Amino acid sequence: MSRPAFNERLAELVRTRGNPLCVGIDPRWELLPAAIRGRHDNTGEGHAHAFTEFGLHVLDLVGHLVPVIKPQSAFFEACGPAGFTAQAAILKRAAEVGALTILDSKRGDIASTATAYAQASFAVWGADSVTVNPYLGQDAVEPFIAAAREVRGGLFVLVRTSNPGSGLFQNLTCDGRPLYQHVAGAVNDWNRGHGDVGAVVGATHPRELAGLRGLMPDVWFLVPGFGAQGGSAADVTGAFRADGLGAIINSSRGITYPFHPDDPAWEEKIVAATQRAIAELQSVMP
Repeated sequence: MSRPAFNERLAELVRTRGNPLCVGIDPRWELLPAAIRGRHDNTGEGHAHAFTEFGLHVLDLVGHLVPVIKPQSAFFEACGPAGFTAQAAILKRAAEVGALTILDSKRGDIASTATAYAQASFAVWGADSVTVNPYLGQDAVEPFIAAAREVRGGLFVLVRTSNPGSGLFQNLTCDGRPLYQHVAGAVNDWNRGHGDVGAVVGATHPRELAGLRGLMPDVWFLVPGFGAQGGSAADVTGAFRADGLGAIINSSRGITYPFHPDDPAWEEKIVAATQRAIAELQSVMP
């Protein structure tokens, strides 16, 4: 029997774990605990081994508390071949602690290249979902949709991002509306009837976030920008549907680096930061 659809599995995990927090795994050598850095060489391969040790430990500490884990592929790729092994280990452990995974690689290409990227995300890495850049148009997204549906996975399409320079293109007026609203309309169409195409919408634009919920009433949102990037729990309120579902709120640095590298209590601080973020988000969920 095939597994449930992506949106159904996501909703069930949010319900059973009682929160919408997504923990981003963005490993950075200079921010790691000094104790871990001291066990590994300051080389690409050494960084990969340190990222594996740290990432697996984070998941052992808090992976069972949250519904979603999101490794950022760039930090692993920067380590070379050993980084790919590290990324695979993180994805595998996330599945073992019962969380869904978002492979944050923001792929965006066409034809056979997009198909290859999609196959890598789902068939090779075994991710439950992947982030996609739609700038090249529908034929850049369709291969990811097709690959996701083969495995009952999902994708999150960049719609309105949280970075300071996002408005350069996303706010351009086209046919009387900002470009990002046109992208939102396409995402809403791609998602209809399946529930497996989500939208990336930043927490740093709270009014736009609420407006986009109106344009995409049934779409799952991945909301970056919460925590270290400045977005508060109150800022993400507009992302949720009336039933309290529909949004996954990501925190990366705020969860994984709430300590100085020399702090011996870094593990306790990761757990405390996770519990605090969960409580903050629970307080604003409908």
